Amino acid sequence: MSSAKKYYAYFFSTDKQGICDSWIECEKIVSGKNARFRGFSTRSEAEAWLNAGANYELKPKKQRVKTELLPGIYFDAGTGRGDGTEISVTDENGANLLHKVMLKKKINKHGKHLLTKGETNNYGELLACQYALKLALKNLKKGIYPERSRRIFGDSKLVIEYWSKGFIKRNDLPKATVKLADAVAKLRKKFEEAGGQIRHISGDDNPADLGFH
Repeated sequence: MSSAKKYYAYFFSTDKQGICDSWIECEKIVSGKNARFRGFSTRSEAEAWLNAGANYELKPKKQRVKTELLPGIYFDAGTGRGDGTEISVTDENGANLLHKVMLKKKINKHGKHLLTKGETNNYGELLACQYALKLALKNLKKGIYPERSRRIFGDSKLVIEYWSKGFIKRNDLPKATVKLADAVAKLRKKFEEAGGQIRHISGDDNPADLGFH
């Protein structure tokens, strides 16, 4: 996992908001409550987000050249909208792709899928990875978008480097999470055997970004 310093802003109302120096501290404040929260690389970015009204869709402006993204399938999970954990699967331009591999009735008005209450952000990242893999394999089987479908990107190192490979603390996590990790590991093996790669991307550059990374 990255050792870079992170700051976590949380927002309940204009009178109840703040910035934490660690996710552990922030989680104690927002867990199980209707709050908006988001991770940032610097305190100034966190302050700017709060000052702008903690707008979920608002991304902090950075003085840097935007990374040119490769054609691929990008995934993410986040809780910033305040309704619970959502998952997102897009192309390199941010166009939603979940509808190509998930029943439309399960997709919300934002083109994302809202998980049931109580499911964690990490579980959401794993589930988003599963749908990205399903879509990639579906495309490869049909011979469509081969360049895009051989690349999957996400910003969760936990999912990319461990859980999606089946490396998971089986006795410490819910059975549903372990079961999902095993299913994702099988899909990943099949995907890689077909020449596919799963790569890490910064959350700041991820077009599927849902506001928490």
